[in-house]
Amino acid sequence: MIIWRELGLQPYEPIWRAMQRFTSVRTENTLDEIWLLEHHSVYTQGMAGKPEHILAPGTIPVIHIDRGGQVTYHGPGQLIVYFLLDLKRRALSPRQLVTLIENAVVTVLVSLGLAAYARAEAPGIYIQGEKIASLGLRIRRGASYHGLSINVKMDLGPFAGINPCGYQALSVTQISHFFASVTVNDFRQLLLDQLQRTFL
Repeated sequence: MIIWRELGLQPYEPIWRAMQRFTSVRTENTLDEIWLLEHHSVYTQGMAGKPEHILAPGTIPVIHIDRGGQVTYHGPGQLIVYFLLDLKRRALSPRQLVTLIENAVVTVLVSLGLAAYARAEAPGIYIQGEKIASLGLRIRRGASYHGLSINVKMDLGPFAGINPCGYQALSVTQISHFFASVTVNDFRQLLLDQLQRTFL
C-alpha cells in the first residue's frame, strides 16, 4: 500500500527536510508514500554538483542537497514527484526504481502522441533531444527519497542560468510546447493514474 499526497505549491527546503525526517524515522512497517507537488523557484545542486555548472543564478536561491546528480531548476508549472519507498521490501535496486519511473513518464507522454524516450547515459526523459523530465534520488537505510521533475507549463528561462544536470547547452522543453492548453493538474492526473498502476 502507498499513501499518495498532493501537496500543492511548496517552498523547497521544508519539503526536503520532511523527506529526510520521514526516511530517518521510518521502520519496516512504515507505509511507502509518494508526494506530488510544485516548488517555488529554486536551483538545487546535487552531491556531485560542480560550481561551474551554476552560470548566472541571479536572485534565485541555490540549495545544496543530498540527492545524486548535478544542478537543476524547479519552479511553478513543473510537476514534482517524490518517491519515499522501502526498496528492500519491494526488492528493487536503485536502477530498477529509476527505470520504473522513467517508463511511467514515457508511457504517459507517448499516450499523448509525444515521442519521448529515456537515455541510460543521462537519466531523464527527452523529446527530440530536449530534456523534459529530470531524475535524482537518494537511497538511505534501504529507502528512497527525492525523485522526478517534469516540465509541464512553466517559465523555462531560469534553465539558462545553469548547465542543466551538468550538460553544457542542454536544451529543455515542456509539455505546453506541444499542447498549449495543458495544465499541471491535467498532467498530474494522467501521471498519477500511471504511477498507481506501476507502484501497487
